[in-house]
Amino acid sequence: MSTEAPAPDTIVLIHGLWMTPLSWEHWIDRYRARGYHVLAPPWPGLEGDVGEIRRDPSPMEELGIEEIVDHYEAIIRELPSPPIIMGHSFGGAFTQVLLDRGLGAAGVGIDAAAVKGINKLPFSSLRSAFPVLRSPANAHNAVALTLSEFQYAFTNTMSHEEGMRAFDRYAVPAPGRVLFQGAFASFRRHAPTRVDFHRHDRAPLLLIAGGADHVVPASVDRATAKRFRRNSKALTDYREFPGRSHFTIGEAGWEEVADFALEWAAAHATEPATV
Repeated sequence: MSTEAPAPDTIVLIHGLWMTPLSWEHWIDRYRARGYHVLAPPWPGLEGDVGEIRRDPSPMEELGIEEIVDHYEAIIRELPSPPIIMGHSFGGAFTQVLLDRGLGAAGVGIDAAAVKGINKLPFSSLRSAFPVLRSPANAHNAVALTLSEFQYAFTNTMSHEEGMRAFDRYAVPAPGRVLFQGAFASFRRHAPTRVDFHRHDRAPLLLIAGGADHVVPASVDRATAKRFRRNSKALTDYREFPGRSHFTIGEAGWEEVADFALEWAAAHATEPATV
């Protein structure tokens, strides 16, 4: 009698800072066309369209990581079977925390922000985060990026016109508390981004990095994959796409990244954990 788990038919997509679920619009259509049930819920306080959030970002001002992860955990636990969980940027860090909580059939972190214990701080990461981290008061504010800040952080491989279109369509203010919690996780014993790198029974994890990413350079996700592999028997894979920015989910060629992520997750989701 086979004990193999059924292949997941649901994908949960988690967006990152300065974005909303709209950032996944191409992936949602592509995955639904393949027959998957796709959920892309917003973070608490980021309900509504981009224009509404820009006009009034106050509902997210005190939002923190634990509230966000708890929000997605509640959604996932209501599903009839474990889904594939994919997250971009901070959503990639949240994906790792959710897998650490025993959720998901497989997880994919795309340009995933560092979880606690990954202490690489490349200059480009610090520069990208500076608009928030430059003032402690921003831990209680929603902070927007200027066009030039957005283009450095997200669309550095794209033309000015392409970056401006992406900014106009997708960019929203972000809760500063999330970035402060992530940046200073190593100084907190019970940081909300903590995971157990020694856990053997979590679902398979794929980390995808962009070779030209300024926000989360590939070295960060390589270090994360290396630490998981060194300490856990659970499957961890790593794939780097050269020349891609932090906005890899929306820049030209996103189809290759989306297809690789799904094909990997579908192939490994039914594998039993090694214990």
